[in-house]
Amino acid sequence: MQQGVGVDEGEVLALQVCEFLHEGSTRRRWIDLLASGEEASTMNVRYVVTLSPQERLDLRAFVKGGSKKVRRIKRAQVLLAADAGATDQQIATSVSVGTSTVFRTKRRFVEEGLEAALSEEPRPGGERKLTSKEEALLVAVACSAPPKGRARWTLELLAGRMVRLTGHKGLSRETVRRRLAENELKPWQRKMWCIPKIDAEYVARMEDVLDLYAEPEDPNLPVVCFDETPRQLIGEARVPCAPAPGRRARWDYEYRRNGTANVFMFLDVHRPWRHVKVTDHRANPDFAECMRDLVDVHYPHAARVRVVLDNLSTHRAGALYETFPPEEARRILRRLEFHYTPKHASWLNMVEIEIGVLVEQCLDRRIPDKKTLKRETAAWERRRNGEKARIKWLFTVERARTKLGRAYPGYSSSAPSVAA
Repeated sequence: MQQGVGVDEGEVLALQVCEFLHEGSTRRRWIDLLASGEEASTMNVRYVVTLSPQERLDLRAFVKGGSKKVRRIKRAQVLLAADAGATDQQIATSVSVGTSTVFRTKRRFVEEGLEAALSEEPRPGGERKLTSKEEALLVAVACSAPPKGRARWTLELLAGRMVRLTGHKGLSRETVRRRLAENELKPWQRKMWCIPKIDAEYVARMEDVLDLYAEPEDPNLPVVCFDETPRQLIGEARVPCAPAPGRRARWDYEYRRNGTANVFMFLDVHRPWRHVKVTDHRANPDFAECMRDLVDVHYPHAARVRVVLDNLSTHRAGALYETFPPEEARRILRRLEFHYTPKHASWLNMVEIEIGVLVEQCLDRRIPDKKTLKRETAAWERRRNGEKARIKWLFTVERARTKLGRAYPGYSSSAPSVAA
């Protein structure tokens, strides 16, 4: 309708609107334009809703079934009532909404379709209080050292600092929180992490271990990851309360410390096998006994067992000579081949992941004595091996060179590769 076109009072202009559906069928919707006055800009527009049979069925099912947002249900009720021929005032009274809501719902259905009529219209929202430069300043402040006498930044401290650095009279903690969340920044959180020095020795050990993981399975040359974890033996001072409907399990904060134990773990890289051994200590004799078990009990027919282990002081060939006679130590070492992870990079030892699974599934509780610890870890081992669970290792030499390439000693992206 063009602006300035006059119509007689009470004249009704019916415009037929055809909308093409997904399957090519057409649906007719009528828009009645009721004119009052001589100017078209002052027209009172009334939208007539005519639902297709499928839309009618969908809306009825939507209103009756399941838990939906109340606003969407009310809009569906508005459309169903309008399709039945109720007036705007009758719809507003029966659905408990305003007539303006009825008008907007009918208008969006006619102009934009069913889904748009059921959904919220986009809202402009308030103007951002911080400019882009001020947001960059906030990020820089949050990444800087906290004020003297404070261990870390808080939202209140950041808001106060921004007020002093900018022209704002005040700044809420919620504004600061939202801007930091947009930048995935939480300055009050910290994570302890070992930051290694990547040098030539680090790279050499890392690629050596990764090459072992990438090799195909060879029963004559198995690859076994080895590590240990200390555990406290903790008993109950009072009998815990079992859980019941509506009540969680409870145990007393007081406990009895019954000493410590050590848990060794072996993990085959290429087979779904692991073994847990519980000892009193993790000294040289304990390590030596584990290595003898590895070659005589677990892999008696292998020519050589390649062992991946970290740099703990007991993980050395000399521990076998301190425990066994020279002939026995030499016999065991002839069938062992040690491959050490880089210093501060025990994450490259695959068994670390399996120990984490053991702790989470079995050891994350109070275990009072060594006998119970042995029984529980043996049960976990049988179940885990029976499930044929394996570690899916994805980090390779190629990925290491891609991710850590700039940290490699003498790295140069333009250096030509030399074929072997």
